[in-house]
Amino acid sequence: MTSAAAFVLEKDAPIYVAGHRGLVGGAIWRALESRGHSHLLGRSSGELDLRERDAVFDIFAAERPAYVVLAAAKVGGILANDTYPVDFLSDNLRIQTNVMDAALEHGTERLLFLGSSCIYPKFAPQPIKEDSLLTGHLEPTNDAYAIAKIAGILQVQAVRRQYDRPWISAMPTNLYGPGDNFSPTGSHVLPALIRRYDEARASGAEVVTNWGTGNPRREFLHVDDMAAACLFLLEHYDGPEQVNVGTGKDATIREIAALVAEAVGYEGATEWDTGKPDGTPQKLLDVTKLHDIGWDAQIGLRDGLASTVAWYRQHVGSLREAG
Repeated sequence: MTSAAAFVLEKDAPIYVAGHRGLVGGAIWRALESRGHSHLLGRSSGELDLRERDAVFDIFAAERPAYVVLAAAKVGGILANDTYPVDFLSDNLRIQTNVMDAALEHGTERLLFLGSSCIYPKFAPQPIKEDSLLTGHLEPTNDAYAIAKIAGILQVQAVRRQYDRPWISAMPTNLYGPGDNFSPTGSHVLPALIRRYDEARASGAEVVTNWGTGNPRREFLHVDDMAAACLFLLEHYDGPEQVNVGTGKDATIREIAALVAEAVGYEGATEWDTGKPDGTPQKLLDVTKLHDIGWDAQIGLRDGLASTVAWYRQHVGSLREAG
């Protein structure tokens, strides 16, 4: 690891945030705006299909972004990943390869590629260190998506070796916050719990039933913390190895469910359907490297849940209803 402490993102330089309408990209966009960056570039998927190589190169030729945050990806839950592996592999490979090739050709100085903690082996020692990459078998239900993200990390490393560009990669833990997917069929565990408990509160339901035993442990990072970490890494890190981004702390699903119930004001009972699967017992990232660079998460889970519940209630009428 080497330091890039003197690297400063110029306020008037063009910055392209690929995926700026997604959970992570949107948070990074807000963080850049709050810091006074005046030349932000974003295209919706309707305006620019990142799978179309010529279209991507045309945008880079016209805009010539100095910095790129590659947060765009085809994402989905376990069912979608397991059902459509070709889509998750092909779409993500095309998205990231097109963006990175165009960035390389048109002189992008600094690029941050965002992956996923699913890149690590299914049975990696906990907490998961960066050097666990490529040391074991992947989780088979989302191995296509994971392989695509691993390819992105390797492309960043290849650009560093061949062209000496200070490009970097970051791997976030489970994220939540404003802009999350709260759909009944497509959401991840924390937004699903928020919706379930808030609807139970509103309807006066006496019992909420969750899947599994509640014993698996999960780590959650607020997306605004993730955005802050990304900007910090762009200014303070210059190394080939991906950097884990998380809190370094986890909790049981049972504990998280209790915090969600508290956040929404639900006072009924919670039951657990132990006939349903639990999933992986634990998935915790080792964030020692990030701490050593100088960054720690600032938003506690209780405070983060309160603000996320407030956002959910404000936007519940316009939320997407599919995965």
